[in-house]
Amino acid sequence: MVNKSTDFIASFAKGLRVIECFGAEMPRLSIAEVAQATGFDRATARRCLLTLHTAGYADYDGKFFTLTPRVLRLGMGALASQPLAQIVQPWLDQLTEKIGQSCSVSILDQTEIVYLARAAQRRVMSIGLMPGSRLPAHCTSMGRVLLAALPETTARGVIEASDLTPRTAYSLTDPAEIMAKLAQIRRDGFALIDQEVEIGLRSIAVPLISSQGQVVAALNTGVAAVQDRVENLVSLYLPALIKVQAGLARIVR
Repeated sequence: MVNKSTDFIASFAKGLRVIECFGAEMPRLSIAEVAQATGFDRATARRCLLTLHTAGYADYDGKFFTLTPRVLRLGMGALASQPLAQIVQPWLDQLTEKIGQSCSVSILDQTEIVYLARAAQRRVMSIGLMPGSRLPAHCTSMGRVLLAALPETTARGVIEASDLTPRTAYSLTDPAEIMAKLAQIRRDGFALIDQEVEIGLRSIAVPLISSQGQVVAALNTGVAAVQDRVENLVSLYLPALIKVQAGLARIVR
């Protein structure tokens, strides 16, 4: 908790903002691009980037900066400290083996989901997913399950703060439509996504509920869109997801 202004290190906070600019869609950034993304002036962005470079957290080719694997230390420590990831991993491994599809568990972080654990059977997305990977919450099955668990006003605020730029022709971009999907998820207890994140990808997700009855994470499987209808995922995979959901509810606190 910050008690006074001297407890806040502005330069450290700026460095973290710069790190957050990088991602799968923007792996290489110039000083000007970082300045634009953060709202910092070019001199501040330059100092932050060069500090990261000197400390070994970024490579620099004279024009573009890219993060180095050293940055993973910052996130992996937080992931490793969460016992949930260790608890769910063997369940994911068993589920993936049973249904023959990749399965994941994630949590909500503002407008994004963060993958805590994953068991990959085959690659169905163009990007590789692993613990620590992030995707928008509003257009993913796990994200919608987690948003549906929030109070309605809170969920709407998250959606309105999200970048609703469509990722595919199937993506929902109207907050009212997304809110209607969340209401359906609350009624059904699961979420279906039909090629909103990536063409050719469908997914189904359920909430992971603690022994105290609180939604603590989401569980999903993502599959190639080879079925006649996305609703076919319900009969194909929901019973197995529900079984894992029930098993984890007895041990997750």
